[in-house]
Amino acid sequence: MKVRYQADADLDRRIVSAVRRREPAIDFRFASEARSGRGLKGLRDDAVLAVAAEEGRILVTHDRRTMPEHFAAFIAAQESPGVLILPRRMSLHALVEWIITIWTASEAEEWRNHVLPLPR
Repeated sequence: MKVRYQADADLDRRIVSAVRRREPAIDFRFASEARSGRGLKGLRDDAVLAVAAEEGRILVTHDRRTMPEHFAAFIAAQESPGVLILPRRMSLHALVEWIITIWTASEAEEWRNHVLPLPR
């Protein structure tokens, strides 16, 4: 099965827009599109991880500070499609390339219970 992505509420919206423009076949939801349009804003990390898991989507976030710890606790109790942590200072072009490369070169099952913080 192909990788599907869920943007966290902290993710720069330009990233999702650029990925969708560049590769329309990628299933990448904005945070506001999650939970049948109610969105992710205001949810705690564990709730955000649960939403992404229910939908079978890799969570894409900028949250290096708290997400890794919450992810570790989450996967101790249940499975996760994975988390991709993007640096805020990487160029938009480079971030889009990473996301598209992951989608092109891997399957969703390869990311199960893994977190990948991209280098800064």
